[in-house]
Amino acid sequence: MATSTPNLPGRLGDPDLTLGTDPRADPRMVAVMASMALDGAPEPLPVDQDSPMEAIHEVLDVTEEGFGALFAALLVGLDPVPGVTSRTQIIPGVDGNDISLYIHEPAERSGPLPGLVHTHGGGMVIATAADPNYARWRDELAATGMVVVGVEFRNGGGKLGNHPFPAGLNDCASGVQWTAANKEDLGISHLIVSGESGGGNLAAATALKGLQDGWVADIAGVYAQCPYISNGYANPPANLTSLTENDGYFLSNQMMAPLARAYDPDMDNAANPLAWPYHADADMLTGLPPHVVSVNQLDPLRDEGLVYYRKLLDAGVSASSRTVNGTCHAGDCIFRAAMPEVYLSTVNDINSFANSLQV
Repeated sequence: MATSTPNLPGRLGDPDLTLGTDPRADPRMVAVMASMALDGAPEPLPVDQDSPMEAIHEVLDVTEEGFGALFAALLVGLDPVPGVTSRTQIIPGVDGNDISLYIHEPAERSGPLPGLVHTHGGGMVIATAADPNYARWRDELAATGMVVVGVEFRNGGGKLGNHPFPAGLNDCASGVQWTAANKEDLGISHLIVSGESGGGNLAAATALKGLQDGWVADIAGVYAQCPYISNGYANPPANLTSLTENDGYFLSNQMMAPLARAYDPDMDNAANPLAWPYHADADMLTGLPPHVVSVNQLDPLRDEGLVYYRKLLDAGVSASSRTVNGTCHAGDCIFRAAMPEVYLSTVNDINSFANSLQV
């Protein structure tokens, strides 16, 4: 029988806790997750980080389909976001591939607006920028008065795979550089990069790549949400206590470890900051633009985001952080109907950050 230590939070204090029974969880979120049977302990996966890649990719296909159905269900009954138009632009990538950019902007506007390049979640290995939940997110951001560009980057698995690191990062970098080069035509004053989960990784890594390659001035700021950046999931390090405290709360280490392997099949980049920004040292971080690192209280990934935030500060980067209490991983991005105040608080914070960097 597991031993409880009531003075510690989450599964550190009670290993039998779930997202549905943790007293810190927002009851509105729990009700939605319970209706989808996602409030309890996750079912064991048939793969781990050391499984054959073919088996990992088969699991990713099923996982991608499941998450797609979940996120589509969370949008049911929502009215379209008014006053926003969207279009698609095809650009060449640095690797010779075509990249679709989804451009969302206010239907009525005057003068340049802040721009935002969005890198979607999915652990860099599943999901697409065309998915309705990400299209909705871009519409919501655009409705606040921004031009939002979603990058359809290549994934390490799923429908847009199998293209391991650095394919997705290269596509995001190409998307940022194209957007910066076309600011005048797009009516953009300056641009930030923002994404959640795997997209938070890619937002941070794109800035690191821009600094390394000499074009970081294209990026005025980075807003990384619940970033998936440590690659510490197969053997969680002691300093990242949230990987144990919140393990199995929507995300689990058992799920994230094989996702990380799909991104880097030979694991040659296990500590490469361009693949896993958590591992960047002060020399790599010095000179980056301002950052916001937003994390979720009940997320296994919470602490790696907070460690990255502190690393930015130690390197002299202008940075701030926020913790969205009561929410699971990306909970402020997905529960638009059940928790509108939480969802819109993050949307508006991203807009405020973008506008604060006006030059």
